[in-house]
Amino acid sequence: MKAVIQRVTQASVTVEGKEISKIEKGFLVLVGITHTDTEKEADFIAKKVTNLRVFEDENGKMNLSIKDVGGELLIVSQFTLYGECEKGNRPSFTEAAKPEIANPLYEYFCKKCEETGIKVKKGIFGADMKVNLLNDGPVTLIIEK
Repeated sequence: MKAVIQRVTQASVTVEGKEISKIEKGFLVLVGITHTDTEKEADFIAKKVTNLRVFEDENGKMNLSIKDVGGELLIVSQFTLYGECEKGNRPSFTEAAKPEIANPLYEYFCKKCEETGIKVKKGIFGADMKVNLLNDGPVTLIIEK
């Protein structure tokens, strides 16, 4: 499982011209799932995402978590995180889990994040989504388990 976490001042997801999710201060989290991922990996990444201390405190030091600043999460499934680009110029997505595996694990991950008390918004699994964000910092981290 991979997650790309971007600290944002705002982010939104649009599907078929309609905005379906929007957050203000928080994280845009792109989540990729591979064949061998289980709830164990989702638990690990959910704990990391919800406890990362990358928001500035009163001294300008990255010392506060998303919970500390009352931030929100916008979680978007992103199978292309498992795109393989070593050979040729067209990515291979064979390492990305099939929807019947990935969707339940994506939903589980979102639920684990919600259980921490953080407000969670989502994209639509498998949809053609347009993601808009204003990256704050920019701060972008990748977590893989």
